Amino acid sequence: MRRRRLLFAFVTAALMAPLTVIAQPQQKVYRVGILSPSNPASIGPLIDAFTQRLGELGYVEGKNISIERRFAEGELDRLPALAADLVQQKMDVIFAPNTIAVQAAKQVTGTIPIVFASVDDPVGIGFVASLGRPGGNITGISAIQQELSAKRVQLLREAFPKLSRLVVLTSSSESVSKFQFSIIENAASGSTLTFAARV
Repeated sequence: MRRRRLLFAFVTAALMAPLTVIAQPQQKVYRVGILSPSNPASIGPLIDAFTQRLGELGYVEGKNISIERRFAEGELDRLPALAADLVQQKMDVIFAPNTIAVQAAKQVTGTIPIVFASVDDPVGIGFVASLGRPGGNITGISAIQQELSAKRVQLLREAFPKLSRLVVLTSSSESVSKFQFSIIENAASGSTLTFAARV
């Protein structure tokens, strides 16, 4: 719930600047693009919560806000074209929930605000300059995997003092999995703990 509230705050902030002209006779309709590598069913609850909170803040779809949804349906090679389409439609902000969606949006715009829901290492990937001062047009919520992964190894050591071997299941095809793998490997190094991976 806290993550959703933070996400809504980021998107709302991206829309707030133009709201200074809201007193004009004809109210502008702000355009929000949603770019997802998955399908509507898998991200549906997040989008429902997203639109509900926007409504609570006074942004009503069909009245003063328009939401364009683009789903790659698992076909990741479609993401660049979908992102380009949102840019051509002149979105005021693009919501890209994860790393691969942000990468696609980042390739086609350096001006439209891009908000992500969860990225493991936004600084290391190059999305933001720092967590405190993102800079540029990208912001969102970091999954802080570096801190959490190291902490998990520490907790395992404390819970099982005789632990001598740690096996991690991972995917060799996902950059996020590789990133998490390297963090856990570094956390396990320099001790009696033997580290192995299963791909």
